[in-house]
Amino acid sequence: EIKDTFDKEVIEQLDSIPEEISEKDKVGRRDLTNEVIFTIDGDDTKDIDDAISIERLDNGNYKLGVHIADVSYYVKEGTPLDDEAMERGTSVYLVDRVIPMLPHKLSNGICSLNPDVERLAISCVMEVNQKGKTVDYEIFESVIKSRIQMTYKKVNKVLEENEIPDGYEPYVEKLRMMAELASIIRKYKIER
Repeated sequence: EIKDTFDKEVIEQLDSIPEEISEKDKVGRRDLTNEVIFTIDGDDTKDIDDAISIERLDNGNYKLGVHIADVSYYVKEGTPLDDEAMERGTSVYLVDRVIPMLPHKLSNGICSLNPDVERLAISCVMEVNQKGKTVDYEIFESVIKSRIQMTYKKVNKVLEENEIPDGYEPYVEKLRMMAELASIIRKYKIER
């Protein structure tokens, strides 16, 4: 009994949702569009809802950013979109298709963190020490612009085979730093 279509009211509400973000949408948000932020997903992913960034701080710690598409900006509580999403609860992934929780205009459009376009996000920027402990963090509304849509397969080529796919050259150092931090965090969790 999974619904694979959206009601008329939901479709009508979509007409009021823009294709691009405006200056008004950015008010009160931190501008991260100049930071090196990118996504890593499966080969067939259409709804790109999370992105990452990393830097090494002067004290040797890591500054890790996780940026999640701000769907709540467009799906307001009590609206037909919200009611429908609440009823569905989640997207359903079948062998031959996906039945989305939200219409494609949102999940694959304005809420998808596609490269080279500004998108609204909720960002969590953490300072993680060299032992894997989060020593500080901040969560805030942001505007981001992903640099590249990476795939797990190609990232694994960089990390496991030292093979650099076309377009990945500027990000190799960041990917290696992420792998290093992932290893440190994993070790810290196992010790705990």
